[in-house]
Amino acid sequence: MKKTLVALSVLMAATSAQAIELYNQDGVTVNMTGDVEVRYKKAIGNDQTTKQEIDDADFGFDTRYAVNDDLQVGAFLEFSGDNSDRANDKTSVGNVYVGFYHTTVGSLKIGKLDTQLDDAGIGSDYLFGVSSFFEDQGFGGEEAVRYDYDNGSFYAGLGLIQDKHDAQAIGKDGNYFDAKLGYRVADFDFTAFYGAAELKGTTTKDTETVDATTKVVTVTRATTTYDADQSLLALEARYAGFENLNLEVGYYKTELKPKSGTKSDTDTVAIAADYTWNKTTFAGGFAKIDNSVASKEDYNEWFLNAGYALAPNTTVYVEVGDNDKKNTDVGYGVGIKATF
Repeated sequence: MKKTLVALSVLMAATSAQAIELYNQDGVTVNMTGDVEVRYKKAIGNDQTTKQEIDDADFGFDTRYAVNDDLQVGAFLEFSGDNSDRANDKTSVGNVYVGFYHTTVGSLKIGKLDTQLDDAGIGSDYLFGVSSFFEDQGFGGEEAVRYDYDNGSFYAGLGLIQDKHDAQAIGKDGNYFDAKLGYRVADFDFTAFYGAAELKGTTTKDTETVDATTKVVTVTRATTTYDADQSLLALEARYAGFENLNLEVGYYKTELKPKSGTKSDTDTVAIAADYTWNKTTFAGGFAKIDNSVASKEDYNEWFLNAGYALAPNTTVYVEVGDNDKKNTDVGYGVGIKATF
């Protein structure tokens, strides 16, 4: 799952407050969750066109069985109707896992799922975020294990992924793990993440280019073979001591060590804020990205948006974003999203 640095959208179906309760009897619960988002977007870049995108079209079922007053076991199954921001008749399976949930010890999930770094990120953007960290690799896989603990003040977690199906950049001979530590005190929330991967897989990526004269779209497929070690450190702080105002700051450092070639690292500093007035929330964010390799330019990125709550869990929004890379134009978009 591709993620951005500023404002990662995290739907935890097992604990979602918006879940629809379908069944609750004799220690058995079945909840349904979902989200749909449709938008018109002009991406940041050169000669980009405005496109309609289906960013989310997911629903899932979370079933749990009470073993006793403290322990539940269950399973989660998710379906996704969108792929690469399109609803193109290729419905896929999202997260699928079995879980063990204890009131004091925490939760353990095993299956296809997202791990700890999927929770990283600050801000409240809808369309534009910083995609510099961890080379756009997703923080999840088909063969994953995730443990979480939270006592209200202190929280922690661990994630592990193997790739014996050779379906990711990790590869069948690679490995991945990540961890999270956090503490809440007064109106502050401090979180630290660390992730490390030994990448030995192969991935493909399709890139669309538009001819400025003919407007013909050309799709180019690039294949990347990995043989490198990669790590990420993320430090985040949040403050919610002002009425209706949230302030956030994050620091992210990635390091890539190819088995042959030049070592590279990227440092990112990001700030974000959002303010809610009646049913409207205004948000903005800024990030500064510094690359150690001369072939990758340093740049700044920002976004501004406004979202209006049409109904509970339904928001219509408008957003604009840009960066100061060479030959890029401002991006913008409007959309509507609903969750349940």
